Amino acid sequence: MPGKFKITIKCMGLVLFLSSASVNAQLLRDTSALNLVREDISYVYNFQFSDAREVYRKITRLYPEHPIVFLLRGIITYWENYPLLNTNPCHVIFEEDMRKCIELSEENSNPDFEAEYLLADLCARGMLLMFYNDNDLPMEVIPLTISTYKYLRRSFHFTSLCPDLNYFTGLYNYYREAYPKEYPIYKSLAILFPPGSMETGLKELHNASVNSVVLSAESIIMLQWIYLNFENNYSVALFYSKRLHEQYPENGLYMAIYIKNLLLMKEYDEADRLASALPKENINNFFHAQIIILKGILQEKKYYNNKLAEDFYNKGIREISLFGTYGNEYAAYAYYGLARISEASGEKRTSKTYRKEANKLAVFKKINFNK
Repeated sequence: MPGKFKITIKCMGLVLFLSSASVNAQLLRDTSALNLVREDISYVYNFQFSDAREVYRKITRLYPEHPIVFLLRGIITYWENYPLLNTNPCHVIFEEDMRKCIELSEENSNPDFEAEYLLADLCARGMLLMFYNDNDLPMEVIPLTISTYKYLRRSFHFTSLCPDLNYFTGLYNYYREAYPKEYPIYKSLAILFPPGSMETGLKELHNASVNSVVLSAESIIMLQWIYLNFENNYSVALFYSKRLHEQYPENGLYMAIYIKNLLLMKEYDEADRLASALPKENINNFFHAQIIILKGILQEKKYYNNKLAEDFYNKGIREISLFGTYGNEYAAYAYYGLARISEASGEKRTSKTYRKEANKLAVFKKINFNK
């Protein structure tokens, strides 16, 4: 599946998944339950899965037959096994939970709860879309995307319910204009959808990052993503990645994103401190592979030790290749680094080979640490 389309699906998946929990009408009327959902999600993002499961059990006692219980269990499964590969047996229970959530949501016939069950439905669909997309399963992505669209359009009727939906509308407003601008091949497709506003989208996302009940973390990470990859404003991206890391310090994914931003801003001392202080036993193999590649950049850019940098890059590529397309972004950084080192050694042909591989893996080729 082309990388650009996969990014589109991923963004859509995030929208569908995370815009739902906060507008659950029944839960919004139940302050204690809403606080439990907020607490549960916060534990998940901070990788405190034992605490998350304990809170989850409290929620199941309050709403034992509600789609939210299947949704939350799926979220825990997804992040506890991140990156969740389709070779991991846990993907079976994850998919079953998402399908059950969809089934229960679409059985609702009470108009008073339409927003609640519609968005629970979209939530589960979005999680499945992310899983299928990240595992490069287009035959699963395409029919699910098509069947989801009518529910997605229906959700626009409920945007006044809470600040969390600024995340949803913000993503639509921004990407409706930014995506065809960045990738003109999609202009003919974009005209089929109502126009948006990049400026409005960024304001809505920022509002969601400040005022959301549930969507603060996802709003922050999306702002970081946009400013880094579309706006190419590394300093603003760093503001958001730092905030994210400080809010969820145990999250290895957010740690790697913050270190990457520091490296792009050439704040090598802080990046080095964070990368060096992170023991392997506290992170899984995927995050460890990311840190190895980032350490390679440090050796190359801060210490000018190309030999050690080359060792880190090669080791990082070997380790992250075990995770399929999940590892493409960081593998590309390593190949760009090997290309630079080879070129500095006068190995022009080898450098060209590495750069070609990097360009094949990278979606945003401007993020390459060449400068």
